[in-house]
Amino acid sequence: MIEVSSVFVSLAVLTVFMSAVLLVSAGAKSLRTRHITEQMSALGVPQSMMAFLIGAQIAGAAGAIAGLWWGPIGIAAAIGLTLYFAGAVVSHLRVGDHKGAPPAAVLTVASVALIVLGAATL
Repeated sequence: MIEVSSVFVSLAVLTVFMSAVLLVSAGAKSLRTRHITEQMSALGVPQSMMAFLIGAQIAGAAGAIAGLWWGPIGIAAAIGLTLYFAGAVVSHLRVGDHKGAPPAAVLTVASVALIVLGAATL
């Protein structure tokens, strides 16, 4: 019988949640809806960066999922996600967007939790 630790279950649940959020966000960015376009413009993100941001989110989701099988790749993805979302927090605060910063901060903390949980399962 295979015993699954509660730490791994927590990691798996958070990984699925984060991956879903990342893929929904990447999908919204790829559709370039007016809301997303206006938000990115207000943050000073050039349209030429959108493909990079979409790719980073998809890669983060894929890496986090892969990390359930091979921990180091999940930790590397979570470090990238932490930097991505910390940058988002800074970008929102830089332009005075106090409504957009808290969701990015929550996702930054969730990304750090992925690092901690991933390291605990190695």
